[in-house]
Amino acid sequence: MGFWDFLTGTKRPPAGTPVLSKQAVVEKLMQLNRPTAPYQLVDGKAENVDLIAEWKIVDAQWYEIFAKAGLTKVFKIYLKFDEAAHQVRAMDREYTLEWSAGIPKLSVAASTFKGQTTSIEFGKAYAFTENLSPGQVYNYRFDTREIKQPIQETVTNCGWAYKGVAFGKL
Repeated sequence: MGFWDFLTGTKRPPAGTPVLSKQAVVEKLMQLNRPTAPYQLVDGKAENVDLIAEWKIVDAQWYEIFAKAGLTKVFKIYLKFDEAAHQVRAMDREYTLEWSAGIPKLSVAASTFKGQTTSIEFGKAYAFTENLSPGQVYNYRFDTREIKQPIQETVTNCGWAYKGVAFGKL
C-alpha cells in the first residue's frame, strides 16, 4: 500500500480476486443493509452518485438514540462506480444535524467537511428513569469505520478497488 492510498483510505483487492460486474457489486453492497445496523445504503441518483451510505437518523428505531445522545454531526459516504477501472470512488461528507421537537433536520453547516475522515463519538448518560430509580438513559458509540470497513471489504472481495477521494470530483 502506498502512502497516498493510506492517506485516502484506498483499498485494493488481493491479487487474483475475480472481478464481478458492477451490478453484482451493487447487489453485494445492498446486502449490507440490515435492521440492526445504525447505517444504510441508499440510491444516490438524486445526488449524482450511485449509492450513499448514511446513518439511519430518520429511522424511528435510531433517531431517539441519536437525539438523546445529542449527536450534532452526520457522516455520509458518497459512492460512484468507475466500471472501466473497476473502482468504487468514495468521498466522505459531514453535515450538521439540528434537532427540532425530537425530529432530526439536516442542514449544511458553515463549516462542512468533504474528503476522507475517520471519527469516533461515544457516550453514556445516567439519570432517574420513569420509575424514579437510577438507570442508564443512553449508551452509544458511532464510529465511521462501522460504515466504511464493511463497504471496503465488500468492494475488494468483488475484485474492485475502493478509492478514497480527498480532492476533486467523484
